[in-house]
Amino acid sequence: MKTKMQSFSANTGKKIFMALLSVVVLGLVSGFIVFETTKASVTLVLDGEEKLVKTHANTVGDVLKEQEVDVGEYDYVNRDLSAELTRGNRIIWKPAMEVTIKVNGKEERVWTTKDTVKELLAEEKINLSEHDQLSVSMGSELKKDMVISITEAFQVNVNDGGKQTDVWTTSTTVADFLEQQNIELGELDRVEPGKETKLKSRSDINVVRVEKVTDVVEESIDFTTVTKNDSSMQKGKEKVINSGKNGKEKKHYEVVLENGKEVSRELVKTEVVEKSSDRVVAVGTQVIKQTAAKKKTAKTASTTKKKSTSSSKPSSGKVLYVSSTAYTANCSGCSGITATGFNLKSNPGAKVIAVDPSVIPLGSKVHVEGYGTAIAADTGGAIKGNKIDVFFSSKSAAYAWGRKSVKITILN
Repeated sequence: MKTKMQSFSANTGKKIFMALLSVVVLGLVSGFIVFETTKASVTLVLDGEEKLVKTHANTVGDVLKEQEVDVGEYDYVNRDLSAELTRGNRIIWKPAMEVTIKVNGKEERVWTTKDTVKELLAEEKINLSEHDQLSVSMGSELKKDMVISITEAFQVNVNDGGKQTDVWTTSTTVADFLEQQNIELGELDRVEPGKETKLKSRSDINVVRVEKVTDVVEESIDFTTVTKNDSSMQKGKEKVINSGKNGKEKKHYEVVLENGKEVSRELVKTEVVEKSSDRVVAVGTQVIKQTAAKKKTAKTASTTKKKSTSSSKPSSGKVLYVSSTAYTANCSGCSGITATGFNLKSNPGAKVIAVDPSVIPLGSKVHVEGYGTAIAADTGGAIKGNKIDVFFSSKSAAYAWGRKSVKITILN
C-alpha cells in the first residue's frame, strides 16, 4: 500500500512540475513575442551599406551605439543624435576622413565626408580658374590621407623674338616656363633673365633670337696715278698715257642679327674681282734755251702773268703728284687736334692737310690743286709716301672730294 501511495505522489509531482514548466515556457514565449513585436523597425545606412534593424532604442544615438558605431566629431549623421527614434526612421551615418590640401605649397589638413575632389573644393570654398593647376582630376574619389595640390596661375610678359604676349603660367622658374610653353632656344639664342630666375606675377621674359648671316658687298677699288718723266716733252707739259680704271672687290661681312636687327658687322674676307689699272701721266722735262731778247720778253711776260694770277697760282716750289683723300674733325671719337696741336674744331675754315713728314715736312705751306694753299699740320696712320689727307669742316664736303690724284706744290 505504501508503494502505491509513493507512486501516486511521484506522478502527481511530475504532473505539477510539467504544468508549471508549461506555464513558464508559455510566459517566456509570450514575453518574447511581445518584446519582438514592440520593437521599432528602422533603416540604417552605415558608410554606404544599408540594412533594416528592429530596436527598442529611444534615440538615434542609442541605435547607433547598439550597432557599435562610434560617431566621430566630423562624421555625418543625417539626424541629431538626441532625436527620438520612431518606426520607419532612415538613419544615415558616414565617417569623416582627413585629407591634405596644398595651395601654392601651403598645407592644410581638413576633415570631410564628401565623395569627390570637386565636392571637397566647393565645401572649402576654393575656386579654381581655368589656368590653375590641380594635381588630381575634379572627379577623383576622395581617399583617406589623400594629398590635393593646387598651383594658382599668374600672368607674365613674354617677348619672343620681338613678338609681345601676356601668358598665364604656373611655372616657378624661367626654365620651367620655357618647357611648359614649348619655347625652344637655338644655339645662339638667349633668354633674359637667366633660366634659374624665379618667376612672379608680371615678370618680364625676353627671348632674344640671334642669327649670323654673311653679307657680301661689292666696292670699287680706286686707281692710282703714276707720273713718268718724258724728255721729249717740254718741261711743264703733261700728257695722259693711260686714263686708269677702277677695279672691283667683294667684301664678305659676318653680320649678327638680334630679333632681325643688325647689332654687329665684322669683315672676314676681301675678294678682288677685277684689278684696277693705274692712271699714267707723262711729265715733260725738256728745257728749251732762249736768246737774251726772248728771255727778256719771256721774263716780262712771266712777270706780267705772275702778277695777274698771283691770287690763284702758287709760286715756284717742288711739284708732286699725290693720291688724296679727305677727312673731317666731326667724327665719333675725333679730338679735332692735329699732330702739331692745331684745333680744327675751333678753326673750321682752316686749310690743313695731313702728310707723311718724311715726304712733306710738318709746317710746310703747300698748294693743293682744286683746294688751295694749305698748311701741312697733321699726320695719319694711312698717310704714307705720296699721299695726303685734305681737311674739310663738313662730312658732305669730305665725301664730295672723295679719293683722287692731284698736283701739289710745296711752297717752302
